[in-house]
Amino acid sequence: MPKPERHVFVCVQRRPPGHPKGSCGATHEGRLLEEFGRLLDEKGLFGRMMLTSTGCLGPCQVGPNVLVYPDGVMYSGVKEEDVGAIIDEHLLGGKPVERLLTPTEYWG
Repeated sequence: MPKPERHVFVCVQRRPPGHPKGSCGATHEGRLLEEFGRLLDEKGLFGRMMLTSTGCLGPCQVGPNVLVYPDGVMYSGVKEEDVGAIIDEHLLGGKPVERLLTPTEYWG
């Protein structure tokens, strides 16, 4: 397998209801991962890009969180409708989606 251009990690961590840190997985119930997979497939990007579900990325209180490497860019508060912008603007265009960047007090 050739080295991917970018690797997207989507937090699917699930904690019990009422946990003080919150839970990305409970917030989006796996829909973010599915939407990334659907759009990457639709655009023929598997192979160029990798997609991996992951546990906690850290800033749970501002999740759901998505991390893109090798860029080291984290997005927070990501919704299904944001996935297309992340793919088009960042993964393909090389420019992070500013409105979704994790606040510097959590990742910076």
